Amino acid sequence: MRWLSFGWLVMVVGLAGCAVPERGPAVPLGRAEQARPLGIADVRFFADGDLEPMIREGRRAQAREEAALRASGKPTAPLPPAHFLAISGGGANGAFGAGLLNGWTASGQRPTFNVVTGISTGALIAPFAFLGPAYDETLREIYTSMSAERIFRRRNLIAIFFGDALVDATPLGEMIDKYADQALLDAIGRDYEQGRLLLIGTTDLDAQRPVVWNIGALAASHHPRALDLFRKILRASTAIPGAFQPVLIDVEIDGATFQEMHVDGGAIVQLFLYPPSLEVRQVGEERARSAYIVRNGRVDPDHAETEPRTISIAGRAIATMLAASGNNDLLRTYFVTRRDGVDYNLAFIGSDFAVDRATEFDQAYMQALYDYGYQRAAAGVVWHKAPPSLAPQRRRTGS
Repeated sequence: MRWLSFGWLVMVVGLAGCAVPERGPAVPLGRAEQARPLGIADVRFFADGDLEPMIREGRRAQAREEAALRASGKPTAPLPPAHFLAISGGGANGAFGAGLLNGWTASGQRPTFNVVTGISTGALIAPFAFLGPAYDETLREIYTSMSAERIFRRRNLIAIFFGDALVDATPLGEMIDKYADQALLDAIGRDYEQGRLLLIGTTDLDAQRPVVWNIGALAASHHPRALDLFRKILRASTAIPGAFQPVLIDVEIDGATFQEMHVDGGAIVQLFLYPPSLEVRQVGEERARSAYIVRNGRVDPDHAETEPRTISIAGRAIATMLAASGNNDLLRTYFVTRRDGVDYNLAFIGSDFAVDRATEFDQAYMQALYDYGYQRAAAGVVWHKAPPSLAPQRRRTGS
């Protein structure tokens, strides 16, 4: 009994030392839209709030585009067609999007995008998609060499109960730091000056609001801490709530400093093009516009026998909710583009892809999925004109 009492004492002392991770004060209620990261204006927007700042930024982007066209001797009337690209979350399924982009380049039909948006794994792809084919090899390298060891480290039981996540995502942060360097951010800033926009989505967990980060404006600010914030945004957009550590971002209000807790943008939406309450005619002149939606996932039910255990049931239910959320995002985006006269093009992992994966970041699975996306895009048969739930799947060639 004495040894048992001593053992309990050791455990209690040990647990007492496992303090909850500290954070700074949260932004006060009702002041979220006044908070400025690094004190920079228009570096981010709340997608469910006042859209006027986003509309102004869209108009400024078109003005920069027109100035760039004039400087190169090209006509500005009419403006050339605009192309939007939205890349969804999907974890290891991001290999599909990476392969699709490289295959699209091979087809000779890949356009230069005026706007690129990304969430979760789509946020990792988005900077390279934005900068164009020169970064195709980097994108291929990331998604065909990714493994569980390059994403996270397992934690012990005490760390799980008293920490901020089930696993330690330090390896993912290190990979982000490797590829998201100053040269990449500078290149994004140069394209921003040409009138192009790169937008990354996160979730402000304190405020329960979707946040859209204007990465080009961050790059163009040349703030000494811009690169650090860029990396934090990418880590936040991929921070699966509860699984990976959340990211704390410093903001300022009237000279006082607060901290926001940000996690995966997929906590609210799996992909975004632009807020549904915003109409594209509000941000510039009439012109032909096309939207390309890359869903890094399946749209048909993913049948599996569920074990009658708590963890299995909960995990399967969460996966089902995320799949339903993703399909609803496709429908919402479709109806918004129809309203605004934007040509809609959707790509997703089809039921003809039948490779199983042994683990979440199975390299053989990811290589097969990369090849699948590449081959379909290179052949020009990847795009659908409507979500499958609304119309028969119709493919078209080219872009």
